[in-house]
Amino acid sequence: MNQWEFKLLYDGQCPFCRREVNWLQRRDRQGRLAVEDISAPDFAASNYGLTQAEVMGVMHGVFPDGQIVRKVAAFREAYRVVGLGWLLAPTRWPGLRWVADRFYEWFARNRVAIGSYFGGPACETGTCAVQPTKKVGPTTGND
Repeated sequence: MNQWEFKLLYDGQCPFCRREVNWLQRRDRQGRLAVEDISAPDFAASNYGLTQAEVMGVMHGVFPDGQIVRKVAAFREAYRVVGLGWLLAPTRWPGLRWVADRFYEWFARNRVAIGSYFGGPACETGTCAVQPTKKVGPTTGND
């Protein structure tokens, strides 16, 4: 079994998040992408130096050395390790990076409500509605 190169921390209560993770896993033929459901009862955000509110607020990803990326940067890395990095490469471009992160922040705050318009279930545990918080520290992906 290959060592993972990147781990995506995703909300298993979110229908969009589950669909995206399943799609990425089907394309991960080399086993480079690990995933961890942040809504699982045994998930501990503190293992990553984060709070539950932080991980529920926006997508986070972790490298094997512990470096954390957030928002669209987490998606860029997940796509990169499954061989589809070119799809999100434009989100690195000046201007578009800012727009992509702002759109994603809006989407992350409203993902449960948006999902309900498409027939997704409401947040069953109540943890999905946690609002994002600002973290000052060694994370990247805010640029």
